[in-house]
Amino acid sequence: MTKTTLFDYWRSSASYRVRIALNLAGIDYQSVSVDLVTGDQCSNEHLSRNPQGFVPVLDIDGHRFTQSLAILDYLNETRSLGLLPTDPAQAAKVRALAHSVAVDVHPVCNLKVVAHVASLMPGSETARPDWMIHFITPGLAAFEMMLNDFGQAPFCAGDEPGLADICLMPQLYNARRWNADFSECVKIQAIEAACADHPAFAAAHPDQVKPQ
Repeated sequence: MTKTTLFDYWRSSASYRVRIALNLAGIDYQSVSVDLVTGDQCSNEHLSRNPQGFVPVLDIDGHRFTQSLAILDYLNETRSLGLLPTDPAQAAKVRALAHSVAVDVHPVCNLKVVAHVASLMPGSETARPDWMIHFITPGLAAFEMMLNDFGQAPFCAGDEPGLADICLMPQLYNARRWNADFSECVKIQAIEAACADHPAFAAAHPDQVKPQ
């Protein structure tokens, strides 16, 4: 059997998603750090893995995959993780919920984007947190409202964690890091507590994988 290797960064939201899924699947993997702060993602070595210069990159089953949502699809389909409901309409709604943070909020809060924003306002000490809060807070408020389509018990769409939970938890880590307020999002807070108690989520948390 080929070795599974995840090229990631401990604080990367996209990497965090994939770590959760690998844990849910019970897949042992080797983690190789790509330090986004020091610019490892721009090295020729990493660009040969992913020409976009992003993490994560996953080597598994003799294949190399990029883009976290595509990786989640692959793991779901090959490991029968049940990340989506079997009903097509419900599955589409869960995807929309997941994509509301993974596709709409996360990209504009990407490290590269925020660094560029800060460079345009060199005299502002609050440019980074202000930018993050501007997008994360309404994004989570919308997520909370979208949860009304589901019987949250205790996860986003039922009694087992799925795609939406995997995408939500890294965004909540970022929200807390940047002091984005989601105190009125009671459903999200309940989901956060349920995920935090789940071993696959707990082991994937940035604090657990941070290089020493």
